[in-house]
Amino acid sequence: MTIFETNISSFVVNFFKENLNKIDTTQNSNILLKKICGIKSFFRNSEELTEFKNKIENYTDTFEEPNRRAYGDFQTNEDLANNVVKHLIQQGKHPELLIEPTCGKGRFIIAALEHFQTLKKVIGVEIYYPYVWETKLGILELYLKDKSLPKAEIEIIHEDIFNFDFATIAKEHKHLNLLVIGNPPWVTNSELGALDVKNLPRKSNFKKHNGIDAITGKGNFDIAEYISLQILKYFDKQEGAFAFLVKNSVVKNIIFDQKELKHNIGSIQKLNIDAKREFNVSVDACLFLTAFNSKPEFICTEIDFYSKEDKTEFGWSDNKFVYSITNYQKAESIDGKCPFVWRQGMKHDCSKIMELDRFNGHYINGFRQEVNPEKNLLFGILKSSDLKKEVVDKYRKTTIVTQKRVGQDTSYIKREYPLTYDYLNANREYFDRRKSSIYRGKPPFSIFGIGDYSFAKYKVAISGMYKRTTFSLVLPENGKPLMLDDTCYFIGFDTLKKAQVAQKILNSSIVQDFIKSIIFPDAKRPITKDILMRIDIQKAYRLIQLEKELPKEWEEFDNMLKNKNKPSNQMTLF
Repeated sequence: MTIFETNISSFVVNFFKENLNKIDTTQNSNILLKKICGIKSFFRNSEELTEFKNKIENYTDTFEEPNRRAYGDFQTNEDLANNVVKHLIQQGKHPELLIEPTCGKGRFIIAALEHFQTLKKVIGVEIYYPYVWETKLGILELYLKDKSLPKAEIEIIHEDIFNFDFATIAKEHKHLNLLVIGNPPWVTNSELGALDVKNLPRKSNFKKHNGIDAITGKGNFDIAEYISLQILKYFDKQEGAFAFLVKNSVVKNIIFDQKELKHNIGSIQKLNIDAKREFNVSVDACLFLTAFNSKPEFICTEIDFYSKEDKTEFGWSDNKFVYSITNYQKAESIDGKCPFVWRQGMKHDCSKIMELDRFNGHYINGFRQEVNPEKNLLFGILKSSDLKKEVVDKYRKTTIVTQKRVGQDTSYIKREYPLTYDYLNANREYFDRRKSSIYRGKPPFSIFGIGDYSFAKYKVAISGMYKRTTFSLVLPENGKPLMLDDTCYFIGFDTLKKAQVAQKILNSSIVQDFIKSIIFPDAKRPITKDILMRIDIQKAYRLIQLEKELPKEWEEFDNMLKNKNKPSNQMTLF
């Protein structure tokens, strides 16, 4: 049956039916229930008690739980909660105070009450009212079935976690050994905002991102990360431990920021779980475990939760943030600044109009309409999935390139390419719908990620979206350069020889080992411009013996590097 839209077992229903005469007032009811299960203020007021008694006396069918997965609400299953608690016991954790923010159905609290013998106080916080009741009823059932379990004082608080007073809790219980445990929402602040959810952190750029970073995505953050940082802020000087189920990206961000924030945490572990198996969701997730009141540490050990097999140590090696400390130390000699500027491909956010398929000399847009623009503004375009071979000289799609530089006036298209203009203008509504602020106030049909470098005939490119770390040589078609989209990164060259040498260097073992030591393979975009700009090609070039394989090309490339500070060199042009 259901109480307050909450599932309740027949076992608990029968208990209340047998004791209806004892739950006559709020005070008497709370005294009885606290004696049985330790929950303080089981009923908040007489109205809640009256409604509860009416539900008990009028049995109803089982309530079907609403789907809250859209809110990042992936409830911890009973087996996983028990296994996490058992792992903590094996690690020597014996908490006296347990806090679970966003406690949901209380699976962690129930597992902790069943297995920890040392608990004196338990605090659960939950915004969703039915879950508050499911937690309380689950705790009651636990103690009704096993009266021998030691009892703690328990508070299950119906509260918005972003307004919860952690500071007072920390001050009042600083003498107790603490465990903060939980499974906070696996969703970002912008996703919750789009769902019009009211319980959000106060609007703030809490990571202090500046300018374009704040606009284009770095100002977005995981709710779980926000909650984790609040916990570390208030409790990191208290004896105890922290154990959260979170996405891998949350742990990576916390360890990255640890260099600056220096939270008092140590023995940091990331225990990878199978989220598909545990939550039926395709995301990389883990148990983030660390000890409070420690000398600040900056390295995290990555472990498989099930086998307990060590995978790697990631974090800070001197002043560099890397995925594998061990592998990085073998290749760190080339960690520096790339003499070339790595560029991201072009961005237009209007693929159904701008990108065309070729069929027997005809061009078809994303709406399966035939298009006949002038060919001067048509270029082949490559996406991440096209960069699978060492040499790429063919493409699946073409794109209309409306500008040679960002912000260029596009009125010339109407004069010089009327067919292209008529096509673009007829579909102007699609351009006007583009949501990104980068297009505001720009000429009609504007694109981004475009410049002189885009028109380099020869490019060495890599996908930003895949774990594959090898670089492709991109050749022109009939002398016309191929473009890349914004999921790719590239450097451009004016001669084939220079491009070939650059590719050889980038695909050498030392560069490949270096890249694999600093990228996080589970990242949404493993390869980024920041990663590529750390490859000191000049140092790598000195360490390998490529001159024996490509003597003339090597000499030409060497001369280019020696003159890299001159304004006319290739690195400035492309």
